[in-house]
Amino acid sequence: INAEYGGYPGPQGPYYCGVGSDKVKGRKIVEAHYRACMYAGIKIAGSNAEVMPSQWEYQVGPCEGISMGDHLWVSRWILCRIAEEFNVVISFDPKPIPGDWNGAGCHTNISTVAMRKAGGYSHIEAAIEKMSKKHKEHIESYDPSGGADNARRLTGLHETASIDQFSSGVAHRGASIRIPRQVAADGYGYFEDRRPSSNADPYAVTDRIVRTICLGE
Repeated sequence: INAEYGGYPGPQGPYYCGVGSDKVKGRKIVEAHYRACMYAGIKIAGSNAEVMPSQWEYQVGPCEGISMGDHLWVSRWILCRIAEEFNVVISFDPKPIPGDWNGAGCHTNISTVAMRKAGGYSHIEAAIEKMSKKHKEHIESYDPSGGADNARRLTGLHETASIDQFSSGVAHRGASIRIPRQVAADGYGYFEDRRPSSNADPYAVTDRIVRTICLGE
């Protein structure tokens, strides 16, 4: 689709949540996908143009446990099927274009019942502490190549943390784990694991998260 920009697109910056045919390509695909997912009963919750031109994000959830995998996996199939109608091939690669361009993740929002109740912030902190001790195991589960795909993306640049170091912070897009600012203010809610790659197996991601924060494995 980027050929439609009239050559190689300019530097990233104006494309994120952009409007206008000079900023955004592929919106018809995204909106057709959104409608097809709703028709199919997929828990799709939103979509937006991303930092790199022709890069899009969509959100699925909330889901409970392993059902996350069902909804995300089928939504990907629907996306590929919709793209056929536009003669477009979808890439789920976490770093489809090398260089000074954002990669693509499968940012995963996580909460338990205890985290969502008043005073739940302490449970969020406890979960993050557990995850900090299992960073290697999570990285190995967060892309289908055992971390090799994500190594191209998690460089510490382009709104990512380094693949070699665990970090967390409030409203910090450059951390492994981001706690939303509103969650910190409210004292309860959820947190976001920004490490899973865009081509991650959602069943493997869910499995690893549950093992770490719920089962202590």
